[in-house]
Amino acid sequence: MSSIASASSAGTDTISGYAHAILEVARAEGAVERVEDELYQFARTLEANSELRERLSDESLLVAGRIEVISELLGGKAHPQTVSAVSYVVQAGRGRVLLEIADETARLAAEARKRVVAEVRSAVALDDAQQSKIAAALTQSSGKDVELKVTVDPKVVGGLVIKMGDTVIDGSVARRLSELRARLTGG
Repeated sequence: MSSIASASSAGTDTISGYAHAILEVARAEGAVERVEDELYQFARTLEANSELRERLSDESLLVAGRIEVISELLGGKAHPQTVSAVSYVVQAGRGRVLLEIADETARLAAEARKRVVAEVRSAVALDDAQQSKIAAALTQSSGKDVELKVTVDPKVVGGLVIKMGDTVIDGSVARRLSELRARLTGG
């Protein structure tokens, strides 16, 4: 934890600075992949739960209360460094950018492995074979080694939504239904 504190107090008070500090400490503990994956998944939970997101970023609440929420959610389930990283970000008053810090952490970790992150949202869990096919197709089309971050998102309804960098491929049933609705209503 002191490495994160020293890194942020050295003027790296940015999303990238926090992500670099989190990875530096996780690397020292030999837990980069686990920490960045748990942080990413926690961020997806925050993304889907506005009440939780508000609670962790509400600076009118005592820091101890916000840290208690983190401990209840992650304690005993996540790597101690994941819990420390989330706690530090919240204590530092950066709860509102925790999603961005988690995404940047995943991007930097993948970049260190000479890969790019492809965020895949699906209405149902994808098995290993499905994930391998998607990764292979994205690798072939982009010419870059791809690392998938899969999130189950019921709003997708069916199909997939894939985001890789600035490119979004929306093959979801929800999008197709929205397009059909627009055509039928003339809008």
